[in-house]
Amino acid sequence: MDDGKKCCRCVARHKERSPEEYKKLMNRLNRIEGQIRGIKGMLENGAYCPDILVQSAAVNAAVNAFNKELLANHIRTCVVNDIRDGRDEVIDELVVTLQKLMK
Repeated sequence: MDDGKKCCRCVARHKERSPEEYKKLMNRLNRIEGQIRGIKGMLENGAYCPDILVQSAAVNAAVNAFNKELLANHIRTCVVNDIRDGRDEVIDELVVTLQKLMK
């Protein structure tokens, strides 16, 4: 299926990601994990509440950035491929996903 374009196979709710996409997403998650450990350390060390809240807000922003990147990749690959293959139900799935992300 690789014709020089990004290869995406979304089959049975699994996706084969390119090594680049996988690495990029894992790097983001590793940074988020480090931020969470930092917040835990702040709490353990009795840090001032607003300082912890600022770091918590940074984690939320990082998770949102991860979600935006993953969603964009999903739309560009899985959604487009499913629509091209006549599986329009992917649109309803996307709408539900967006509604959950906007809570």
